[in-house]
Amino acid sequence: MNIKEIEAYLKDKNIQYEIIRQDKPILSALDAEGYYPVEKSAPTFVLQTENGLVGCITSIQNGRLDFEKMKQQFGYSKLKMADRKKIQSQTGYSVGSIPLVGLGLPCLFDKKLLEHDFVYGGTGNELLTLKIAPTEILKANEIIGMFE
Repeated sequence: MNIKEIEAYLKDKNIQYEIIRQDKPILSALDAEGYYPVEKSAPTFVLQTENGLVGCITSIQNGRLDFEKMKQQFGYSKLKMADRKKIQSQTGYSVGSIPLVGLGLPCLFDKKLLEHDFVYGGTGNELLTLKIAPTEILKANEIIGMFE
């Protein structure tokens, strides 16, 4: 989905959001300083499982993902960061600009995000950021599991 399709998708689901434009690319949480509170960053990663790709919407405050813990919690035998080329070919998005909504993959969701009124994440365009309530992310995505 491009940004217009993402906005139409969100409007169709009656989801409140804001698109923030910035003059330099945001490819990591550190790039976001000065645009929004970095502690409210919600990066979306794409993970490889034995069943295919899944999205993983996480809080920047959690640091690294604990793949062993997540494998046990969700019953995966294989769980790792997906290959960049595979992400691009299967989702159409580049690493660093994975959208919070509209990814087209089932997603795992970090419950820590629910502590915030709003979070900030990708739109598929590194010059645009999505500001959205975490509860709205749950409505906009196919959430297959939640973790802490």
